[in-house]
Amino acid sequence: DISNIEVCVFEGESDNLFVHHDFMLPAFPLALEWLDYRVGRKAEQPGGGSYVAVATFEPRIEIWDLDTMDGMYPDLVLGSTDKKALRKSRGKPHPEFHTDAVMSLSWNKQVRNLLASSSADTTVKLWDLNTGNCVQSYAHHTDKVQAVQWHPTEASVMLTGGYDKRVAAFDSRAPAAISWWTVDADVESILWDVHSPSHFFVATEAGTVRYFDIRNVANGQGGAPVYTLVAHDEAVSAMDQHPTVPGLLVTGSADETVKVWDVREHRPTMVISRNLDVGSVFAAKFCPDEPMLMAVAGSKGESRIWDMSTNADVRSTFGDAAVRSVPVVEKPLVGLQPDDDADDDEDDNQDAVIAEMHGD
Repeated sequence: DISNIEVCVFEGESDNLFVHHDFMLPAFPLALEWLDYRVGRKAEQPGGGSYVAVATFEPRIEIWDLDTMDGMYPDLVLGSTDKKALRKSRGKPHPEFHTDAVMSLSWNKQVRNLLASSSADTTVKLWDLNTGNCVQSYAHHTDKVQAVQWHPTEASVMLTGGYDKRVAAFDSRAPAAISWWTVDADVESILWDVHSPSHFFVATEAGTVRYFDIRNVANGQGGAPVYTLVAHDEAVSAMDQHPTVPGLLVTGSADETVKVWDVREHRPTMVISRNLDVGSVFAAKFCPDEPMLMAVAGSKGESRIWDMSTNADVRSTFGDAAVRSVPVVEKPLVGLQPDDDADDDEDDNQDAVIAEMHGD
């Protein structure tokens, strides 16, 4: 099978989503992280750019310039390209590069030349985008590290979660001082609460979401969750919160549903549940430019744009009196137009891909 990244453009006025261009990948992608920090051949140019860091089943990270059409090669590759060295150390932690699939990425928006990555080799690594080198390697987990995320305001603090059923919070400058939280199953995703940065969400393979207070720690051991949300029947594989509307949390799952939650006052309530016909949900993200737009993608190779601002349940729950008083007609979901030349059995390997991601 061929893996690639499609760069899509959404035209809001006409509700049109189309593929602008694409580029080939060496393996199935596991994580994407957008950044506007110039790297590679444009590193010395002024201003920002538009790049995407791509993590795959390969032990390297590729960074592509999204403004370049028909690009043949990434602008920067993080990790070893020495096939002999990689074969020799496959799956064994190495201080300078990953040796197994890279599972998560997080760009530091405050110290902009830093990118964090987590891997199936059980390590978390810190990369300098100016040099392309690994400047720090952390080996505090004992199993695959599924997720990593920088703190939204504390530039040196990060959160990691793994298949050892643990979450770690620590200062990247002093990694020996780690605070630990234990959850009920493998960690699928983690999320700092941007509206209350002393708290974070943890989603698990068991379908739960736990909400923790980072201040509730004794002797390096985190306390009980503020609340536990039984969100889905299967793994919570995607999670995001609205950047400007406090309490609006969205989860996506292998059970093929996307759910909107009201988590204000630490009393989570489901607002709406929808099957967007994308298969097992792999990603669900709010648009940074139009925050009520959400992009969702899944195992069917399909993506959807959902305008939540026109949904009656969302409006009645999170809108003010002025918003609730204005009747609207909900917009339909927007997806890519079908490709008539697509292979009819393109999705036959969905279950195998999902199983491989979980190491089954």
